[in-house]
Amino acid sequence: MNKAEDSEGSAGYYRRMQSAVEELLVLRGILTPEGIEEQVAAMDSRTYKSGAKVVARAWVDAAYKARLLDDPRTAVAELGFSVGPMHLIVIENTPTVHNVVVCTLCSCYPRMLLGVPPHWYKSREYRSRVVREPRAVLAEFGCELPTGIDIRVHDSTADMRYMVLPLRPAGTAGLGEAALAELVTRDCLVGVGLAACPTSSG
Repeated sequence: MNKAEDSEGSAGYYRRMQSAVEELLVLRGILTPEGIEEQVAAMDSRTYKSGAKVVARAWVDAAYKARLLDDPRTAVAELGFSVGPMHLIVIENTPTVHNVVVCTLCSCYPRMLLGVPPHWYKSREYRSRVVREPRAVLAEFGCELPTGIDIRVHDSTADMRYMVLPLRPAGTAGLGEAALAELVTRDCLVGVGLAACPTSSG
């Protein structure tokens, strides 16, 4: 699967929809063009680094991890992040279970913590194939898992979004939160990748 591929011109479709909604909001006096630009800039500034910080805290603090899995909204707020009105569910990878996230209907995604979804996440190919053949799709992302690991696919909705809590890489016992957060990638927060192993300093 080509991660960079924008299946069937979906980017053009979403741009047209965005323009139509913006025009309607301005015509009805709900928003101003300047207000829209400010909101778009704010959304574009969000990245997966927020989610990475949440994961790093969970890796070093067992009590925080328990709170994150039980009540994600409150737990992420402890670190200064808001998920808005959406219902966030954090799903934990284990040595025997690997989780992967999709939105089969469109592109629902925890933008508050992960930023703008990548093009491949919105593509029809990913949305259909990862449900039918998740192991094959993950392998195409370079995430090849042993056959004994159970792969579970979670379907996001407009009201419910998922974020994966990846396994902490081996050899990271001596790292602090900031260094651990650097090992967390966007792909592993969606489940199509694994947290990076630390590189040797030589």
